[in-house]
Amino acid sequence: MSPLPVPRAEVVVDLAAIRHNVRTLAEHCGVAMMTVVKADGYGHGMVEVARAAREAGSSWLGVATIDEALALRAAGDTGRVLCWLTVPGEDQAAAIAAGVDVTAYSLAELAEVEAAVGRVGTPARLQLKIDTGLSRGGSTYADWPALVEAARAGEVAGHWRVTGIWTHPASADEPDDPANDSQEQVFRDALDVAAAAGLEPEVRHFANSAAAILRPSARFDLVRCGIASYGLDPAPGHTPDLGLVPAMTARATLAMVKDVEAGAGVSYGHTWVADRATTLGLVPVGYGDGVPRSLSNRASVGIAGAQRPVRGRVCMDQLVVDLDGERPEPGTDVVLFGTGRDGAPTAQDWAEAAGTISYEIVTRFGGSRVVRTHVDSEAPA
Repeated sequence: MSPLPVPRAEVVVDLAAIRHNVRTLAEHCGVAMMTVVKADGYGHGMVEVARAAREAGSSWLGVATIDEALALRAAGDTGRVLCWLTVPGEDQAAAIAAGVDVTAYSLAELAEVEAAVGRVGTPARLQLKIDTGLSRGGSTYADWPALVEAARAGEVAGHWRVTGIWTHPASADEPDDPANDSQEQVFRDALDVAAAAGLEPEVRHFANSAAAILRPSARFDLVRCGIASYGLDPAPGHTPDLGLVPAMTARATLAMVKDVEAGAGVSYGHTWVADRATTLGLVPVGYGDGVPRSLSNRASVGIAGAQRPVRGRVCMDQLVVDLDGERPEPGTDVVLFGTGRDGAPTAQDWAEAAGTISYEIVTRFGGSRVVRTHVDSEAPA
């Protein structure tokens, strides 16, 4: 038999870490948990993460699009799922028929939900979103009274059941920002307006990962945990150590080792020039695989227990690291980012080097040339 092929690059996701994180967050927050699995589970694999989250007791899943919600249903998920981002004219009938909770921001969206209900013949599960200061999706406070009145009228008419009212914070990762108090107060006022209109939602929810961890008053009936469910810090510098475990390790196989003399320029534009004779390692991943080009000359990777700095510009398919005279064999494992337990960088380390957030690092990394493997460190051997 021929040996199994060695992946050029691979994302390894530990589903045990997902379950651990969901349980930890639920215990910390003390309310119902929604695990957010949009954008293919932040790059971790939506369906696999969703199953692990359900196993850990997550009563809700959150996605952005109808397609994502329907993919969960097609994979066999039968629990509560909320989706929240549609465009005018998008057919919501399939989501309603599948028992997915859909979200309305406006009277126009209510009309589209009503039309979809007419086609399906099944009442919708409907949630309403209020914009409390993020100035993104959701009803303005000025439009909110008309929206909740219309929602209540539709509920009385049997078009839907209003199952939730929610919003999203702008600055929960900065707990001292006065916007947090302001948004929470606007949300409470909006809930009062909805109650006066006769709405009695099952769940009221405000908190993303950072607010869920740091702001007990914002937990209400349900918290929506995305990035923290994947073991990454939603508010670096502020988050207590809850024992969350990064679920993703990104790795590659060292392709080549070569000697260079002092004065050798490395990669496009020679933005790094060796100040001494050294050894270089060729790592076969680049911005075509989601490695930010901004990590050029700024990030490190882990090889044989040591961090090795990226030298020169990150290319589309490859990057070069300084091995400082060491000569690991081609085929050696390269940890691009991971748990940090083995001395290799974490996604947060890469994010800080790139001037971005860990969400972007894990969500972007992967694609058609990167194998994604799911493992379960809790499973019996």
